[in-house]
Amino acid sequence: MVRLRLTRVGKKKQPSYRLVAANSTSPRDGRFIEILGHYNPLTDPPTVVFKEDKILAWLQKGAQPTDAVKQLLVTGGIWQKFTGKEHKWPEPPKQEPAPSPAPEASVPSEAVKEPVETA
Repeated sequence: MVRLRLTRVGKKKQPSYRLVAANSTSPRDGRFIEILGHYNPLTDPPTVVFKEDKILAWLQKGAQPTDAVKQLLVTGGIWQKFTGKEHKWPEPPKQEPAPSPAPEASVPSEAVKEPVETA
């Protein structure tokens, strides 16, 4: 199976990635079929350059993107062009308000005795 995935390039502590079409059994930085773009997360904003026509061609041939690549394709708008519909981001789960603590039972003032100091 062909997968669209990121291969790591760059120096130590300075990663950048290539988007490649590769066989799913090949290693992460191993053999690939074609380079489809590059991604640099260290720039502000992150640099994303993809060859849209080649990516769409691979997707139509049945290539499966990894989760990270799919997020980049959704952000770049390429995934919407492939599927023909807009991507819906999952909504965060709604948090129910914490139950308020039970009211404390009032103790009659007669039952509460203050300590008596003795000298």
